[in-house]
Amino acid sequence: AKDAGQTSMTLWGDGSPSREFLYVEDAAEGILLAAEHYDGNLPVNLGTGEEIAIRELATLIAAEVGFTGHIQWDTSKPNGQPRRCLDVSRAKQFFGFQAQHGLREGLKKTVRWFQTNRQTIREVHF
Repeated sequence: AKDAGQTSMTLWGDGSPSREFLYVEDAAEGILLAAEHYDGNLPVNLGTGEEIAIRELATLIAAEVGFTGHIQWDTSKPNGQPRRCLDVSRAKQFFGFQAQHGLREGLKKTVRWFQTNRQTIREVHF
């Protein structure tokens, strides 16, 4: 929306569902730790154990990319699952994994990477 010069953008639902996000470097580290140190048969979640409402996330992303337009919510579209937050206690217990990047830091690094590499990223149409 910012690059296109739009003054508003529309997102699905009402923004109330919450999600958990894990920065890619933390995910890679967790996978390596699990491969090297975990030989158990119990499922283990990698994550931060922290969640954020989609509405708040949209505001953070807009601020990070410098979008100053209006975010509209299309409540005729589905919200999806109300909440997704993982129990990550086994990852810490079994192989010492704990995410090192908070959401804001990971978001900043992701936006910076995207802005630096945007010329090599191809557009995907759904």
